[in-house]
Amino acid sequence: SAENSLKTMRLREQIRDIEFIVEENEVRALILEETLIKRHQPRFNIALKDDKRYPYIKVTWDQPFPKVETTRRIEQDGSRYFGPYVAMWAVQNTLKTLRKAFPYLTCDRDITGKDARACLFHDIGLCIAPCIGAVDQAGYRAMIQELMDVLSGKSEAVVARLTAEMDSAAADLNFERAAAFRDQLRAIEYITRQHRAVSNTLADQDVIALAREDGEAVVQILFIRNGKLIGSDSRALD
Repeated sequence: SAENSLKTMRLREQIRDIEFIVEENEVRALILEETLIKRHQPRFNIALKDDKRYPYIKVTWDQPFPKVETTRRIEQDGSRYFGPYVAMWAVQNTLKTLRKAFPYLTCDRDITGKDARACLFHDIGLCIAPCIGAVDQAGYRAMIQELMDVLSGKSEAVVARLTAEMDSAAADLNFERAAAFRDQLRAIEYITRQHRAVSNTLADQDVIALAREDGEAVVQILFIRNGKLIGSDSRALD
């Protein structure tokens, strides 16, 4: 079994002590794991020691008509990043669901709003088609902002708007339109339930916490670089 493998037995022989760092969620734990493995290059860890990284969702917010892509590297390029995800398949599943609720661009067209016809994705409801002027730049960016809100866990306003639209369409007996809003709401509910992701900043900071009781005190220091927790240290004070 894995517990009695040669690697595990040798690892146990070399353990001196164990330190626990409690993170607020799985996403933060994944970031910390990746960072510590790359920093310390532990002998018994093969995964993530090279240039491989966890995948993220990237929104090219600096572009007039932002796209939604996958990446394994966070850069200071004006884009917004969400993740990490445990595997690329998890990212692809999220994007597939997101696109049903927010039919974003995936092509490389120069968007002028004057194209004669849209692509097949518009016909099947997977692109909002700014290329033919079906939506202007402001409307498209507003949709992408809602997509980012959902990825950031702030879906309440989006859900409220879509619910109101669905109820209004149903009241007008426009059941096809109401069903479309219902499908969007289901997609958002799935993402919110399955993927708790955070947007990432690239700040450098040291966070210091002090606890004191019965004449004893301890200081905990968290070292954050490029928005990632790279380690911690604790000291007892006399």
